[in-house]
Amino acid sequence: MKENSPLCFRCVGGTKACNTCQTKLTRHGYTKSGIIRYRCKTCCKTQVERYTYKAYDKNINQQIIRLTKEGLGIRSTARVLKISATTLLKRIVSIAQSISQPAVPKGKTYEVDEMRTFLKRKNKLIWIVYALERESKKVVSFYVGARTKKTLQVVLKTLQLSEAKHIFTDKLKHYKYLITKPVHKTQRFSINHIERKNLTLRTHLKRLNRKTICFSRSLIVLSSILKLYFWS
Repeated sequence: MKENSPLCFRCVGGTKACNTCQTKLTRHGYTKSGIIRYRCKTCCKTQVERYTYKAYDKNINQQIIRLTKEGLGIRSTARVLKISATTLLKRIVSIAQSISQPAVPKGKTYEVDEMRTFLKRKNKLIWIVYALERESKKVVSFYVGARTKKTLQVVLKTLQLSEAKHIFTDKLKHYKYLITKPVHKTQRFSINHIERKNLTLRTHLKRLNRKTICFSRSLIVLSSILKLYFWS
């Protein structure tokens, strides 16, 4: 419906539908800024006809995901969408919480690798450990933490439960204590796919770029952005 056309939405019991459940809305007083507010009798949620703040746009979440994948940082995305950087960070975490980890197929071949980055300052190193299914090139599990057996075990446990046929890794000594010998492989050129994925991550995600002023300040935000990139 065009913005300049008359709307029966302004009438009590009009035909304007609720954004959540598509039920008729009724007038429900005014907002603090004097805008008429409407209420849905089914889900009891309120809304106004047109929101002036862009963060209330129903398509804002998809725009956030798209711009994040295209390599824009937090402040760049906030400028493009004309919303607050604080609101953007909260929305990214909220979107990530609604995304569930995909099912891990059984009996497949996986590649596991770790990628180094940092939080707040360069001497506070942190590693992104993730597993890539070789045939589909999809990330099935990841975890962000220190470069220890505990961090690696989170990802490897998922693969072990899926009865992985082979798990290819580099020659980091921790792997040989966590993966059984018949399954573990460290052949030359065996992790080319995940190494290429590392380059893609550093190209697409601004905070992981080489020689950039963008960096991660929060572990929660970093994990949320990776979840958006891998599974949204």
